[in-house]
Amino acid sequence: MTRSSKPLLLTFLFFGCCLFSLDAQILKKPIPDKLIILTFDDAPASHYSVVAPMLKKYGFEGTFFVCEFPPNSKDSTLYMNWRQIQALDQQGFEIGNHTHNHANISKLTQEEFHAQLAYIEHKCDSLGIQKITNFAYPGYGLNTQALVFLQERNYHFARAGGSRAYDPLTDHPFLIPSWATNESNKTEIIQALDQAKNGHIVVLTIHGVPDIEHPWVNTPIELFKEYLDYLKKHDFQVISMGGLEEYVDFEQAMTQLRPDYSKKLNN
Repeated sequence: MTRSSKPLLLTFLFFGCCLFSLDAQILKKPIPDKLIILTFDDAPASHYSVVAPMLKKYGFEGTFFVCEFPPNSKDSTLYMNWRQIQALDQQGFEIGNHTHNHANISKLTQEEFHAQLAYIEHKCDSLGIQKITNFAYPGYGLNTQALVFLQERNYHFARAGGSRAYDPLTDHPFLIPSWATNESNKTEIIQALDQAKNGHIVVLTIHGVPDIEHPWVNTPIELFKEYLDYLKKHDFQVISMGGLEEYVDFEQAMTQLRPDYSKKLNN
């Protein structure tokens, strides 16, 4: 080895060790290929009547990010009631926080933000629903202060948008990206699923199946079934947001990773 090559070798070894150390701190174990997280927003009635039974049939997990649209919605029967949300928890599904009334948290004061999250937390606690630890941004609205507020309330992960795969070694745990399904983007979603490899996880945001009041995010039942068939046929592992804790140390990730707002975070 020449004298001039030694500094290059030492630099390579130094940065290699740093990367290995970061990996070892954030990851509890390696991320397997074909790891998918299914999340469901807004608590439409179809989550209870359609989605949950189908997930059970396929043996898949999922996180239901709940909020209350009434009394501003046209028809409250289009949404789950709290007994149905309780039943989802009892069936083994995760319940996540989507604020009290689908609030754009980027426009809230600290007091308003805490009130929005506390309402859902208290409703769940009163019904014996497992403690909420994960959050999804309504309308993908967020700001830097929101991350501080989430940490103050001891949340573990928060899901945004962005239409890209989640890399636990670079994406902050409060800025987890996802793809959103609708009735016209099947090709995009299938292509997205195949990005679940090389340490990356694919997260899907799904609204009503169907979504009667918000047709722009509607996922028809048959299309949802096609996605579940595809995941089953190709041996994907489908987990909830809470299932991430088997792989990712969120406390280490918060310490080691800086929020990167230059990445796309909405859909």
